[in-house]
Amino acid sequence: MVNGQEMSEKLPNSLQILRNSVYTFASMLLFFAGVISYGTILNLREVSLQEAMQMKGISKLENISIIVDRKNHALELYSDEILVKTYRAVFGKSRAPLKTSIDDHVTPTGKYQVCSKDDNSVYHKYLQLNYPNERDAAEALKNGYINRSDFNKIMKSIVTDGKPCADSKLGSGIGIHGIGEYDIIFKNLPFNFNWTNGSIAVSNSSIDELHTVVQIGTNVEIKN
Repeated sequence: MVNGQEMSEKLPNSLQILRNSVYTFASMLLFFAGVISYGTILNLREVSLQEAMQMKGISKLENISIIVDRKNHALELYSDEILVKTYRAVFGKSRAPLKTSIDDHVTPTGKYQVCSKDDNSVYHKYLQLNYPNERDAAEALKNGYINRSDFNKIMKSIVTDGKPCADSKLGSGIGIHGIGEYDIIFKNLPFNFNWTNGSIAVSNSSIDELHTVVQIGTNVEIKN
């Protein structure tokens, strides 16, 4: 009788490589499935916004504001001074403290407002923030990240359109959005994985809730 080791030795090298590749792929697939399953179990504990309101004794949200905590990967929804619900959030690929250009993938910090809403985004739904605002433009000019011409372009866009400059060297298109078609994977990761261009990403179900209650003009503060 030929044992397993002898059979392995008789296999051509190409078949051994193929077999090892299959085993490796299967192991990775099982590990990934386990990770997603674990994350799914953790997410089962999340309550809906309506349930969160009931737990806080709130029947209506008033004077809504949002605080984004980069350090703790959290987006907090407030009604007046009451913290109603905390959402898990991820950010730009870079963890640098300051956004200096369109290509740095940093989530900016500061005080902003929602300036537009989109319910047909590639990332499911989208709440655009007014970045860069006057403060961002002034700081960038002061530190030499942009020149006077760039500064004037940003300010003109703010005054005339009420929205951030679309072709700013500081970047634009910063907002709060969902995950899109890969929601089932990314929302169930049991660890934080920053992947955006600098925007704030929450799950599709989370942006559904936020998109319903957040209005244009809602204050959003992003903290380190």
